[in-house]
This record gives sequence, C-alpha cells and structure tokens, in this order.
Amino acid sequence: MRRPLIAFAAGLLFGGGLLLSDMVDPAKVLGFLNIAGHWDPSLAFVMAGGVLVAAAGFAYGRRRGRPLTGGSFPVLRRSGITLRLAGGAAIFGIGWGMAGLCPGPAITALALDPLALWPFVIAMFAGIWIVRLLDAARQSQPPTLSMPAVQNRR
Repeated sequence: MRRPLIAFAAGLLFGGGLLLSDMVDPAKVLGFLNIAGHWDPSLAFVMAGGVLVAAAGFAYGRRRGRPLTGGSFPVLRRSGITLRLAGGAAIFGIGWGMAGLCPGPAITALALDPLALWPFVIAMFAGIWIVRLLDAARQSQPPTLSMPAVQNRR
C-alpha cells in the first residue's frame, strides 16, 4: 500500500508544479520555444528548478542505497545514442513544438480542459501503442545479420 501512496503523492506534486508554473498552457511553452520572436524564458527557470530537485532526490537515493518502497534501484543499461533514441527524441520534440505540450502537462491539463485536449491525449496513447506493437513484432522476429555499428540496440 505504501508504494501506490508514494506514487500518488509524487504525481500530485508533479501536477501541482506544472499548474503552479503554468506549464499546462501551450502558449507558455510555445513562447519559450519561440526564440526568434517574443521569447519567454520562464520555462528555463522551471527546468532548472526541476534539475535541482531531481539532483537532490538522486543524491538522497544514492546515500540511502535503496528506494523508499523497498527493493533495489533498477540497473539501467548504458548503450549510448542509438537511432531509436534519436528518432524518438526528434518525434517528441516535433510534437512538443507543434502542440506546446508533452505527456505530463497534457494529462494534467486534461483535467482542466478535456474537450480541447482529448485529441492530443488520444494521439499520444496511440503513438505509445504503435511503438509497443512494433517492439513486440521486432522481438518476435529472428535476428538478422547486420553491421554492429548500424544495429539498433536497446
């Protein structure tokens, strides 16, 4: 029961921060991305604050040695920059620039204006579903011979 409560509290804190900083307003985000016009630097301050909070959280977790909910921290593979990573980042950036929203603020803003945001959220979940479908299809196929430098590694 402790793990879902911590996750719920973290989600509330994140959503509250998005609301407080007005990052659920696409015009605010697009103002940050518009460096050639009337640039709004406030998102940079929000990001810097997020980095500071995350750094403190990582330092606390490293010092504590295990998650608050027990168990152990996952071991992440360091595979470098792959075609899949670069492609996903490009798609994310294009969508962010077009809509002025990314997944966290979109889901938070959905509670404020569901009629305006449902197409974005449905498209976002459709994209997630398509990627999972493609991953499942790719993993069920036998491995192919390819050059190691070109091979898409996970």
